[in-house]
Amino acid sequence: MFDAIWKRVFRVGVAVSVVMAALLVGGTGCSTAPVTGRPIFDLVDDADVTAKSKQAFAQMKASHWLSTDRAKIERLQRVGERLAEVVFWDVPDAEWEFVVFEAPGEVNAFAMAGGKVGVYSGTFDVATTDAELAVIIAHEIAHVTARHVHEKLSEGMVVEAGGVALGVASAGYGALTSAAVTSLYSMSSGVLGLSFDRSKEREADRIGLIYMARAGYAPRAAIDLWEKIDQLGSGRSAPPEWLSTHPSHADRMARLYEWLPRAEEVYRRTLAERARAAEVLTVP
Repeated sequence: MFDAIWKRVFRVGVAVSVVMAALLVGGTGCSTAPVTGRPIFDLVDDADVTAKSKQAFAQMKASHWLSTDRAKIERLQRVGERLAEVVFWDVPDAEWEFVVFEAPGEVNAFAMAGGKVGVYSGTFDVATTDAELAVIIAHEIAHVTARHVHEKLSEGMVVEAGGVALGVASAGYGALTSAAVTSLYSMSSGVLGLSFDRSKEREADRIGLIYMARAGYAPRAAIDLWEKIDQLGSGRSAPPEWLSTHPSHADRMARLYEWLPRAEEVYRRTLAERARAAEVLTVP
């Protein structure tokens, strides 16, 4: 009996899962991610996401303690504005705002659609140079320019639709089969979602390296920063990478080294262009 049930589970589950995976991996909108050129899967309204992001950011500012540390605020503004200049054509409608949230010991940052960027004060204890701070901000901005929030919302819509379709398709096999199929689908879609999250983190790392190089920050600072973060996390247990939304530190470092040559080439070109521009400005 149970052998027959699991055969049904397998047949129905595979059919719906294949459709869902095809939509998530192959489904595309009309835009591509900067730097990587990856087609973006986007089913949501851009104006709606931006409006909700601005509202959420305003609520955060109203409910969280804002830093009054002038040095940190000025550093964030200085680095943020340089990065905002080089990403203009990727998000031309962004209204940039950079805010330091007071959170001693917390190393974290985020960026929202519409150009809203928040950095927790503890981050400055680790990112001690402008270049290291640029690594973090460029990574978060890359999530916005690659429309990762849009994709996450779109993926949720597909997963929800897949669950409904699976429930309908398995209903004819009886309650036990239907429950087993639904449980299996929930588990598999959750793990699949984690893998998509990790791929987005890797893409943000890759795009962020190029952004900081274009802004005139040495991309090798990304290696220095992640070595610091790795040391801070040494001795702490971490879940297996396939159960995490972020790549492991080892994976992250390996890929940064892989992408570094191109980023350093962009950095050298940026410095050369700035030097030529400075010469033109100094000609009497």
